[in-house]
Amino acid sequence: MGDVGTDVKIKLVSSITPTEGEQETYEMWLQGTFIEKSGTHYLRYEEVQDDQTIRTTVKLTNEQAFIMRNGGINMRLPLNTSQQERGRYESKFGLIPLMTETNQLSYERLETGGQFRTEYELIIDGSSVGNYTLEINYTEV
Repeated sequence: MGDVGTDVKIKLVSSITPTEGEQETYEMWLQGTFIEKSGTHYLRYEEVQDDQTIRTTVKLTNEQAFIMRNGGINMRLPLNTSQQERGRYESKFGLIPLMTETNQLSYERLETGGQFRTEYELIIDGSSVGNYTLEINYTEV
């Protein structure tokens, strides 16, 4: 089916509870594309942070997910409920290897959209830097 997809409206809610500090929650409404390729579902969208465009692709499943960001920052964030996964975060300041410990992961494809939710701990240099929750709801437009 190539990269041809369906236009979707995305509501993204991200909560971060740092090891030291207060919880922060971000909510964004984005336009994106839902793609089904070989039975696997993907969401693609773009966001702008600090005047830089970041292209994000999210691979959606119940057991494993994958968040890849390219542009102003480059990030590879694998999520797997059965084991820790290695990822990386790269910005103009350099490359940071990281690990994820995924506590919860769910994905449900609905008739005209879908819901994805994950909770994970982010680990850098063997130490937890915080707990993250990501919820993505998308609807065909």
